[in-house]
Amino acid sequence: MAGPLLHVGAVGTCPHGMGQMQLISTNVRVMVSGMPVATMADVGMFAGCAFTIGPKPQPCVKAQWLAPAARVAINGTPALTVPGPHLCLSADQIPAGPAIIASCQTRVVGL
Repeated sequence: MAGPLLHVGAVGTCPHGMGQMQLISTNVRVMVSGMPVATMADVGMFAGCAFTIGPKPQPCVKAQWLAPAARVAINGTPALTVPGPHLCLSADQIPAGPAIIASCQTRVVGL
């Protein structure tokens, strides 16, 4: 999907507004705003989500990348863009909704 390239310094939360996103990238070659660009091979983790369903805690713990940039690849792996879509998952792999990217660089756009 077209949009600004997502990088490891992007600020994001889970759909519940509690969990903070941290991107862990293997990319060390392509940078924007001095930070590595995120790719489909990278891991997005959430910490601090306190969402529960009844008595069972179901916090967001992981991001699943759904639609990368179609024309931008880094070391052969598609780059990620904002707005995504990026889906938050619980530890049981239950979808919780889209990740909310609050701030990211806006100068480099991928198609």
